Amino acid sequence: MRKLLLNLHLYLSLTAGVFVIILGVTGSIMAFETELNHLFHPRLTYVAPQAKALSLAEIGAAVLKTFPGERIRAYTLSTSPNISYQVGTGQGTVYVNQYNGEILGIQKGPDSVSNALNFIHQFHMRLAIRNQADTGEEIIKWVDVVILFLLLSGLYLWWPAKRVTIRKGASSRRFWFDVHNTVGFFSLAFLLTLAITGAIIGFEETTTPWFYKITGTRPYIVYNRATRFDVTPPADAKPITPDEAIEIARAALPGAAPFSINVPGPKDVYFIRARYPEYLTGGGRSQVIVDQYSGKALAAEGSRTAPAGSRIITTNRVIHTGDILGIPSKVIMSLASLTLLAQLVSGVLMWWKREGKKRKAAAA
Repeated sequence: MRKLLLNLHLYLSLTAGVFVIILGVTGSIMAFETELNHLFHPRLTYVAPQAKALSLAEIGAAVLKTFPGERIRAYTLSTSPNISYQVGTGQGTVYVNQYNGEILGIQKGPDSVSNALNFIHQFHMRLAIRNQADTGEEIIKWVDVVILFLLLSGLYLWWPAKRVTIRKGASSRRFWFDVHNTVGFFSLAFLLTLAITGAIIGFEETTTPWFYKITGTRPYIVYNRATRFDVTPPADAKPITPDEAIEIARAALPGAAPFSINVPGPKDVYFIRARYPEYLTGGGRSQVIVDQYSGKALAAEGSRTAPAGSRIITTNRVIHTGDILGIPSKVIMSLASLTLLAQLVSGVLMWWKREGKKRKAAAA
């Protein structure tokens, strides 16, 4: 049994090694996508916090003064006082200092940094392969299963000796053996967490319905392409402003901070995304639909009151990405992802040294 597991552990590592490295390296970078984007665009991103931000109407007026004739399509409000607001227009995304209305700059399309981060994201999720067969996604989800097997089989193989130290002055093969065991021991819990949550995401066609079934709940999506809220403009009605829509959203989800709002066309609705303080992921997972003429909240779903199945799915994702506790958990998950690389390299070198010893013995 032990020899069989050792051989499976070895040959699966050698076979799937390239994909394991891809997941480890790209995952460690993806944990800090937002922070990296801010780091490479400091002039557009950072502002000096002041007592009060301007209204969206004032910010919109500042944008239209600089870009006359443009139509404002959306506002992105920062929930951090030192991060600028963004205004979506036909030309691109305008970055605005929300305290004085200064136009910081405009991005007319993805730049090299954004393209690189997006490529890394797609490479992690599907090897940047997009086709009807979802080939990349299929490969990645089964690599997750392989990683899970390697972790559990590695624990079984490690258990008899329980070695967690690196011996000084040992041979190179013994050194890499100790590195492999020690790194594996201290990273096991985090790597198991990444592998399990990643497999749940990879097999979501099976796991998502199962979560709803065991919780006895149903998914509730208030706004997507399939469930639109079309409105008919009254003859003499005047649409409410984005500022008013934001206040309606705050009342619908007390305690949640709105951070994104569209500017609807004549027959559309306001779609506002919001985030509760304890929910640190970028998506927020809270949303409100507001009728632009009546000012009525047509639908509202907060991350605190979402169906149990939805909350399990969301929690699984934020654990996998490291968003659950903010920067501390991102650092942990990023380092854990890199230990996959350390484990693979140390394992391959350990195997190579052993094979070299065998070749020398055979030659002698």
